[in-house]
Amino acid sequence: MAENKFSDAPKPLRDFLFYMLTIRGRSERTVNAYYIDLRTFMRYLKAKRSNFEVDESKIHITDVGIEVLAKVTLSDVYDFLNYTLTERENNAKTRARKVSSLRTFFNYLTVKERLLDENPIKHLELPSVKKSLPKHLTLEESMELMAAVNTKFRRRDYCILTLFLNCGMRLSELVGINLSDVRENTVRILGKGNKERIVYLNEACLFALEEYYPERGQMQGAGKSKALFLSSRGDRITPRRVEQIVAECLKAAGLGGQGYSPHKLRHTAATLLYQHGQVDIRVLKEILGHANLATTELYTHVSNKQIEQAAGKSPLAGVKMKQKGKET
Repeated sequence: MAENKFSDAPKPLRDFLFYMLTIRGRSERTVNAYYIDLRTFMRYLKAKRSNFEVDESKIHITDVGIEVLAKVTLSDVYDFLNYTLTERENNAKTRARKVSSLRTFFNYLTVKERLLDENPIKHLELPSVKKSLPKHLTLEESMELMAAVNTKFRRRDYCILTLFLNCGMRLSELVGINLSDVRENTVRILGKGNKERIVYLNEACLFALEEYYPERGQMQGAGKSKALFLSSRGDRITPRRVEQIVAECLKAAGLGGQGYSPHKLRHTAATLLYQHGQVDIRVLKEILGHANLATTELYTHVSNKQIEQAAGKSPLAGVKMKQKGKET
């Protein structure tokens, strides 16, 4: 991420963004979300003080220094959240993300850099967000997707989908795999925050890889690149190209236009492992590379089918009222 991308950010914000990117190992996408949320808040602060007589998008924030941030109050943040609700029509999830960005930023200023004597928003709470099972493919739809792969590099794309649906990898994790990371029945994954984890490969994954290797050997740049998945140009496949491949295969399976993506395939893998594989939630946490069990617990929401099946497992499910004998 180029430094000039944050050229309009004041020094405290710019330092925070590079700290999150380089020291904390946050992804560029996450850091960019921090940037947008905090820039919006700082523009709001300046607009509020000018009675909103200036177009917010034209407000410069390079002069929002520590002396300004030290004067921020909880009331300022509550007004900001109300503004994002009424004027920007942000939903609860988006507002919760903004609160998370603000809390992380002010905690950094107070605890890490000691630029503030006291965190002015330390008592700020996250908005309540309704938790629901992430959007995912059913088992039948997953099988239809696998059967529909008929692209130019069919074995490569089939292998990509297989790893997504069986291992629950993130998009960034999949494109980052090197040939040397695959050893026997395991693959080394570099996840969020540069944390490594080992994922075991089942029979389907191993078969898909064995089928793909000969195809990879015939691709341009195969002998030079260390990447597992190559593009048609012979370099490491990009996240955007993988998104296009997934979209193409979904369309071929009659599942296009429904909001599915590589990340939704990760949700699918987690859901199938929990609901059909009965994988323990703590094991699922390690497979997915979650830092907190609370994140994994999102997949413990039971489906209506599970509730129906549970009703049939009652030890009394087969007990029926006996018919009275006929009187003679």
